[in-house]
Amino acid sequence: MGGRGALGPWWVLFRAGNSTVGVFGVFLGAMLALGGLPEGDFALISVLQALSVWSFMCSWNALNDYLDLEIDRVNRPDRPLPSGAISEASAKRGIALMMTLSVVSIAGAAATASGTVGGIEGWYPSLAIWLGALFLLTNYESAAPFSLRLKERGLPGNIAISLSVGMVVLFGAAGVFEPFNHRAWTVFVIGVLYTLAREIVKDVEDMEGDEGRSTYAMQVGPQRARTLAWALLLLTLASMLLPFAIGIFPELHLVGVIPAVVVLMLAKPKLVLSEDHAAQQLIKKSMYLCLAALLGSSLLA
Repeated sequence: MGGRGALGPWWVLFRAGNSTVGVFGVFLGAMLALGGLPEGDFALISVLQALSVWSFMCSWNALNDYLDLEIDRVNRPDRPLPSGAISEASAKRGIALMMTLSVVSIAGAAATASGTVGGIEGWYPSLAIWLGALFLLTNYESAAPFSLRLKERGLPGNIAISLSVGMVVLFGAAGVFEPFNHRAWTVFVIGVLYTLAREIVKDVEDMEGDEGRSTYAMQVGPQRARTLAWALLLLTLASMLLPFAIGIFPELHLVGVIPAVVVLMLAKPKLVLSEDHAAQQLIKKSMYLCLAALLGSSLLA
């Protein structure tokens, strides 16, 4: 199951390792905006916001598994809930605990911001982004009558997840009072496009177990879904290169994104051959390489 000891199933349920990507995203946004590591109060705000994002993502991941229990009995029977390693009641408590930690952490960031020169007013965009992510979570997973139930609508659900991933970078930039920083917004766009393409490919990969669900792949078929994913990856490629052409990042630093471009292009033959798992893993690796390159460019500029 990928974990050892009593905490192993919880680590898997929360996808705690993957959730650390959110921590990286917050600091990425802050460093893109500042051109270096945040210091002083900004450092504390960034840490608290990173903790809030990490616990938020853990809660979201666990909620997804909780609501997908019947699907996972087919697709992923070894996961903590379908395997019985964690009971449904315990999972609900874990989801609530992680969301509470997220709320407490964001409150701590607000309290810290109120004592800075910029004051709480300069930090408010961070709260707006956090509430936006909460809105997406509520309307993606919830079965409540007022929920938009985006997960059941196919492509809108993929878009909701993609926006929530990209918003983490904006959250980090807003935490250091730079919510409209051009570099942070550039990475936001790139992250959304990468994630949307990968989510579509993952839905193709999971089609067998998703019978009865209205994913985009189920609606239009695997080939059309793969075609859209590749079109999104071409847009991603353009969004990676354009910032260097218009001066958001120095032209000389374009060489840094070459590995990401190469890996991205390797996804095309995998999609053609219907090797969906390999394709989505290549998309993920390309995204990480691209983010690392853009962070390096920001720090060197």
